[in-house]
Amino acid sequence: MKCPFCYHDQIKVNDSRNASETNSIRRRRECLKCERRFTTFETIELSIQVQKREGSYEDFNQEKLISGLMAACYHTTISREQVNDLATKIKNDLMSRQLRTVTTTELGALVMESLKKLDPIAYIRFGCVYWRLTEIKQLKHLMQATHPFQPENGSKT
Repeated sequence: MKCPFCYHDQIKVNDSRNASETNSIRRRRECLKCERRFTTFETIELSIQVQKREGSYEDFNQEKLISGLMAACYHTTISREQVNDLATKIKNDLMSRQLRTVTTTELGALVMESLKKLDPIAYIRFGCVYWRLTEIKQLKHLMQATHPFQPENGSKT
């Protein structure tokens, strides 16, 4: 590792601690040349491959998962912190299974299961992409399966 300020390669670690919110180790470092301090985070690199629907593979990317969750959770009761926690929970679940590959279908099912418990709107938004809905009747079926909407005054609408 090199100093991000002067690019000197002699650095000492002043402090290390767990950063549980990101499932990483936070290290406070100091350059021995310019004496400037900076923080680094070390995370476990997943070697899980995600098999896409068309058959190609890509590395599991927690940031991509967070991005998809944030889109589904926009203007809902789910906070950014809850999204990060959910992504970490899913990543940890995959790691504990010791899988080498996971399909997008399996990954999507884990997300859907969690979102259904958290917020029906986020569940429906994510489900529209996950199930590739193309017709209104598919969306209506998903909405009724998720949360049967009942008129407040008992009349049918």
